[in-house]
Amino acid sequence: MGTVATGLVLLAVLLGLLSLGLWVALALVGVAVLGIAVFSGAPTGLVLANNLYSSISSWSLAALPMFIWMGEILFRTRLAEDMYAGLAPWLRRIPGRLLHVNVLGCSVFAAVSGSSAATAATIGRMSIPELRRRGYADNMVIGTLAGSATLGLLIPPSIILIVYGVSAEVSIARLFIAGILPGLMLVVLLMGYVVAWSWLFPHRNPPADPPVSLRRKILGSGRLIPVIVLIVTVIGSIYAGVATPNEAAALGVLGALVLAACTRTLNWRVFVDGLTAATRTSCMICFILAGAAVLTTAMGYTGIPRELAAWIAQMDLSVYALLAALVVFFVILGCFLDGISVVVLTTSVVLPMVQAAGLDLIWFGIFLVIVVEMSQITPPVGFNLFVIQGLTGKNILQIAWASFPFFLVLMLAVVILTLFPELATWLPEQMSRRG
Repeated sequence: MGTVATGLVLLAVLLGLLSLGLWVALALVGVAVLGIAVFSGAPTGLVLANNLYSSISSWSLAALPMFIWMGEILFRTRLAEDMYAGLAPWLRRIPGRLLHVNVLGCSVFAAVSGSSAATAATIGRMSIPELRRRGYADNMVIGTLAGSATLGLLIPPSIILIVYGVSAEVSIARLFIAGILPGLMLVVLLMGYVVAWSWLFPHRNPPADPPVSLRRKILGSGRLIPVIVLIVTVIGSIYAGVATPNEAAALGVLGALVLAACTRTLNWRVFVDGLTAATRTSCMICFILAGAAVLTTAMGYTGIPRELAAWIAQMDLSVYALLAALVVFFVILGCFLDGISVVVLTTSVVLPMVQAAGLDLIWFGIFLVIVVEMSQITPPVGFNLFVIQGLTGKNILQIAWASFPFFLVLMLAVVILTLFPELATWLPEQMSRRG
């Protein structure tokens, strides 16, 4: 069976399993087993056992449940409510108001975790109940969270940029610096869409809070201080080299517990419920990670990613046509694989094409990450969609539809980056000159 036919069969099976209501992780494992057993000669049991264990035994994953637990503590105590109450008066005149907190919160937390899944789970646990309670449109609550959580892949420190830097043999420090301006551009574009939507559909916004004086705004901002101190402490401990991301995550949990105790909203029931919910969410994400890892290996054995990349190379396209083909290629792969797996499986074939086209590898790394961000909110296997499904209980297609406008925003970011490559290359060039 040809590569295209194999890919179509696996896609049809995956969609069929998901439509039957099977758990996402089990659907991914089922398709992986089919791919390995039918379309390759690899030992299915051995591959399955090795990948299921190795995908969730990484020490770097320890930060994920800790950050999620921190979010649960903030959500179940008054701290999250205080944060939104303190921000509300300042955002009263901005169209979209508290929806911007999703964008800004995700951009800040992305700098802490470097993971889109942890960003979606932590910020979503705080923001979804609060924004729903205040009457914001559900599709915008979900869409802003899904789109903004992808910033975890771009804003340093970014795990996927490290993987790309190793694969492409380029400076990881320069990649981190190259991601700063495109990351800020994405924040502006996401907030711009929220403003435009609010102008077009003013009736779908909740009534604005009553106007308050500047003095009351400043006094009310005191409610922000505990959460700001917590975030600054977590981020600062990482960037100052005082703590690793895992240690910073544990520090965040400890800080959240102390703050909750100081506000007298922490009791045994809140502690147990928060820990239970964090365990449930973390297990869901790790289970999906394990399934995605097995599917990634299965795709590697079938040779689909390599053959697709080789097929694109044989087409002898112009630079812009090549980039357009790669966007389609990576988004399609993102329907099956997580972002890091896309980079690992394809860079050895894609990078020679990119270099032959005369493209800067630092610039291409940022381009690749934004395209991979798009795939995180692309069904049927957009990872952020599954995380948000676990938080909201909504149908995956409803979440995908709510996220679609933000997929287009990310597409616009790709176009802007292609037309103005200096966004990704200017800061690294300045660093090289000073060095």
